[in-house]
Amino acid sequence: MIARAFVAAGVLCCCLLSPGHAETGIASVYGYAGGSTASGERANPRGLTAAHRTLPFGTWVKVTNKKNGLSVRVRINDRGPFKRGRVIDLTPVAAQQLGIRGLALVSLERM
Repeated sequence: MIARAFVAAGVLCCCLLSPGHAETGIASVYGYAGGSTASGERANPRGLTAAHRTLPFGTWVKVTNKKNGLSVRVRINDRGPFKRGRVIDLTPVAAQQLGIRGLALVSLERM
């Protein structure tokens, strides 16, 4: 992951996965149990949303399956994944559009 931090006027600013930069890693599919996401939204397994550890809520990310080239745009509204080596958790609908049925190697590009 590309990360830059700087201090301007006494405020720490952190730019993670800035536009035009990519992150590559393993995507997984959410296991929904209902309830709400870390952003306070109601969890929606049919929405084009995802969980990422550090990207701000509301960030749009283009996720591309490295195996088949399929892409989907998702909005970050939750935190995770919490398993080592994974970079994003996708809703079942987003994973289906990418042809993912479990784990897959993907690239992320911030929109």
